[in-house]
Amino acid sequence: MARKNLLEGLMAEGAKPAEVSPAAKRPFKGAIGAVSQSIEALKARALLDIDPFMIDAGGLTDRLETDDADDAALLASIREYGQQVPVLVRPHPSDPERYQIVYGRRRVLALRDIGQPVKALLRDLDDSALVMAQGQENNARRGLSFIEKSNFAAQMRDAGYERKAMCDALAIDKTVVSRMLQIVDRLGPDLITAIGAAPAVGRDRWGALAGKLETGDVDAETMRDMIAVQSHADSDSNDRFEIALRTGDPDAPARTLSKHTDADVPDKPRASRRTIMAPVSGVAIARVLLGSDKVVLTLPRDSGGGFEDWLVDHLSDIHRTWVNSRSDETPEK
Repeated sequence: MARKNLLEGLMAEGAKPAEVSPAAKRPFKGAIGAVSQSIEALKARALLDIDPFMIDAGGLTDRLETDDADDAALLASIREYGQQVPVLVRPHPSDPERYQIVYGRRRVLALRDIGQPVKALLRDLDDSALVMAQGQENNARRGLSFIEKSNFAAQMRDAGYERKAMCDALAIDKTVVSRMLQIVDRLGPDLITAIGAAPAVGRDRWGALAGKLETGDVDAETMRDMIAVQSHADSDSNDRFEIALRTGDPDAPARTLSKHTDADVPDKPRASRRTIMAPVSGVAIARVLLGSDKVVLTLPRDSGGGFEDWLVDHLSDIHRTWVNSRSDETPEK
């Protein structure tokens, strides 16, 4: 079962530390206070059945990609055996009739497909506690890859969280967090997204990739172009990382880190050629990367003067003219 952007419906743009603490509850003393505390404790442990479409995004983006096979297996398991592990939600801060997910997004999405309610624990968490719970759950349950953890830490930094909170959420020390943030900043979000989670790649090799960009011998845009040209239908994020790492060093041997066999992945990168197209004025209007099985044409929006839109609108006419010219050149039999 292949579903694009599986987590899109349950991913938030980023939670920020709460600026205003929730209003303190009215204190009760004596017997009344004891009963009230007991009721609150029972509510905290109770499982709720919630319509999965009443649960919205919450927290930070943790996963860079999804695995269709894992998602299908999860859905099949829940369909056959029911939901064995509850998700965690909190009351929606702006809609009292809805909830926000803390963790358990894949289970919520599977139950949406099945058409069954979600078994959920409800906690009254502020934004900081939500992100902390999300990070700790990911570490305890299914460890994120190095770059996913690094990306999570960068989102926390950009949202205003202190370094100590990043360390606590990801169960790592400040030195490792600093290294993670340096790598993310050098690579940039577009290249990280183009590569993906790359679960077989550790900190040292991500650092080596970031180091190539720091030297200036190759840029992130060229790496993304090479990924677009050299990757194929069976490529996964580990393969895409290898393509990026080989960019600018075509003689480097390819390493197979993915689930595919050596026969499925070429031992050496496909031959490619990069060209910059410039008009009479001398200003570059496009970059072309020619691969063995595809061509990537990149036209910047800021220097084309509208040429890129014109080209898209007239691409069919240009192709038709080219086809007719080839027909005219074909000798009669």
